[in-house]
Amino acid sequence: MPEVHELVLGPISCHCWNGNRTKFAMSPNNNEVHIYFKKGAKWEVEHVLKEHGQKVTGMDWASKSDRLVTCGADRNAYVWTHTGKEWKPSLVILRINRAATMVRWSPKENKFAVGSGARLISICYFEEENDWWVSKHIKKPLRSTVLSLDWHPDNILIAVGSCDFKTRVFSTYVKEIEEKPASTCWGKKMTFGNCMAEFSNSGGGWVHDVSFSPSGNKLAWVGHDASISVVNQAGDGQVTTIKHSYLPYLSCQFMTENSLVTAGYDCYPALWSHDDQGKLTYINKLDQAEKKGTGHLSAMEKFKGLDKRATTGAEDTSLQSTHQNAITQITIHTVTGGSASRFSTSGVDGRLVIWDCKSLEASIAGLKFK
Repeated sequence: MPEVHELVLGPISCHCWNGNRTKFAMSPNNNEVHIYFKKGAKWEVEHVLKEHGQKVTGMDWASKSDRLVTCGADRNAYVWTHTGKEWKPSLVILRINRAATMVRWSPKENKFAVGSGARLISICYFEEENDWWVSKHIKKPLRSTVLSLDWHPDNILIAVGSCDFKTRVFSTYVKEIEEKPASTCWGKKMTFGNCMAEFSNSGGGWVHDVSFSPSGNKLAWVGHDASISVVNQAGDGQVTTIKHSYLPYLSCQFMTENSLVTAGYDCYPALWSHDDQGKLTYINKLDQAEKKGTGHLSAMEKFKGLDKRATTGAEDTSLQSTHQNAITQITIHTVTGGSASRFSTSGVDGRLVIWDCKSLEASIAGLKFK
């Protein structure tokens, strides 16, 4: 059974974990960032950060340096440092005139990327001379809002999904803080802002999420046209796309080199497989929750039903899934032997759910994270 935590009544905009998974941060769809710590079997709020003036849209927690970065619709980003009992924010010079939509630390944590509605990506790094975070912009050939980001393991390349129906891979080499990078299967020319690859989402849907495989050779993305696509750049470089019969996915994440978990408006995570021959296959849904029986309602339950649904009937309107509304984010929780062994999901229902891959394999016949 997955580990379910009811955090808030409204949606969870985004969440992230610290390095040792003893704390996590989330935003309850407003301008606040709530930091939780585990007390016994429950998670409780330890700090509430209120520096943002508008809705927080993205966050990421650096596992090694323990720095938290957040971005919001107020066009700002902050790098938070835990000093004693308080969290101290440092302002980032983003230089954008539209809302920030997404933020991700690089694998080496010496820079981070911020996507925005200004049709650009801000690559931010720390300038020691002036003691602040500055940014460089990647603009061309982006034509619309950036919705998703994912770093390549080499700390140089970044995958970008946007509303112009394209998925792109850019080089983010910053010569001021990094050595000259080696070539990869994505290309040799690593100058800052160089577009290494561009893929069209053939159905015309904007790209909700992108994900590199652990090796960085494969790239997956999901679109609003109910499609999922994977390309193996180290192989033939051909894009495999499936228009599935489910509702559109909002998030995707490689668990292993060949296993991919997706989730979205269907309210449950699903497992896909992409082999070395380029075949993309739907395996199974990972949520096998059973619907509870209605039974006899007490007077208190009738009043609760009247308050929530304006009815005193015994009908059960809950979904046959752990999440009761759309899943908006999948985040890797634990990595074992180079592959993800646990992952977490959050969404519009205000729940944070932790899934264990081994438990899923044991409970669902024929399921395997390969």
